[in-house]
Amino acid sequence: TLYTEKAVDFINRNKENPFFLYVPHSMPHVPLGVSNKFRGKSDQGFYGDVMMEIDWSVGEIQKALEDNGLAENTIFIFTTDNGPWLNYGNHAGSSGGLREGKTSSWEGGQRVPCIVRWPGNVPQGVVCNKLASSIDLLPTLASIVGGNLSENKIDGVNIIDLWRGKTDVDPRQDLFYYYGTNNLNAVRKGNWKLVFPHTFQSYEATVPGNDGYGGRRINVKVDSLELYNLMRDPGERYNVIDMYPDILEELLAVGDKARTELGDLNVGIEKGTGNRAIGQLRQ
Repeated sequence: TLYTEKAVDFINRNKENPFFLYVPHSMPHVPLGVSNKFRGKSDQGFYGDVMMEIDWSVGEIQKALEDNGLAENTIFIFTTDNGPWLNYGNHAGSSGGLREGKTSSWEGGQRVPCIVRWPGNVPQGVVCNKLASSIDLLPTLASIVGGNLSENKIDGVNIIDLWRGKTDVDPRQDLFYYYGTNNLNAVRKGNWKLVFPHTFQSYEATVPGNDGYGGRRINVKVDSLELYNLMRDPGERYNVIDMYPDILEELLAVGDKARTELGDLNVGIEKGTGNRAIGQLRQ
C-alpha cells in the first residue's frame, strides 16, 4: 500500500511533465506481507490476499493516470522478473504447467507474463507468442521517446512491431539461458529450445514447504543434450532431439555463438570476446 500511495503521489505531482515511474513490488516474494484491508479477504489464503492487494495497486495507479487525463498517452507495462519459488508451497504461486520454477533455466523459472497497455498503438486483447524478453524494454522505449542508447553493444532488441500487433515479424531471433556465475544452460530460436548438460536444483523431486517455510531442493544433472518444441510442448516433457537433426545443428550454432561472445563455465570457457568490465562512475 505504501508503494502505491507513493506512486499515485508521484503521478499527481508530475502530471504536467513527461515521467518514468517504476514500481517494483517486493510482494509476492517471500516473506509475505499484506495490509489489514486485504488480510483474509481472498478466500485463497495468505498468498491470495497478497495478489488481491497487488491487483488493487495496479488499479489505483491506472486510476491516478485516468484522473489526471494521462491514461490515453501513457505506456503501462505489467510484468515480473522470474517464475515462482515453488519450494515455498502455498506462498509461491504456480508455474501454470511449465517445468520447474525460479532459479532454473526451464520455462517455469524463466517465462513470465507481460501485459502492455498503450491506447492507439497496442491493440486490445491480442496475445503475442513471438520471442521477446525484458531486456528488450530499454531499446523499445528508447525508440519511442527518441532516446540515444550507449555505443556499447546491449543484449536487447526493439520489439515495437510486436507491440503494434504485427504477426509477420521476428525482431528477436534467439535467446540465451545463462545462469549461475556464467553458465550457458540452454538456447532458444523461434519455438525451439536446446538444453545443454548442466546441474540445477529441482523442485519436482521433493515436497514443498508451507506457510512461509521453504522445502528442500535436490541437485539434478542434465547429462546430455535435450531438444524441445515449446509451441507444442511448453512444459518441456518430450525430448525430440533424435527426430530433428537439422534443428539440433542450427541451435548448436546458436550456442557456439553465445559461448564465443560471452563464455560458458559449463564447458570451461571463462571469458568471451564480448565480456567487458563493469562500468564505474568517476568522481
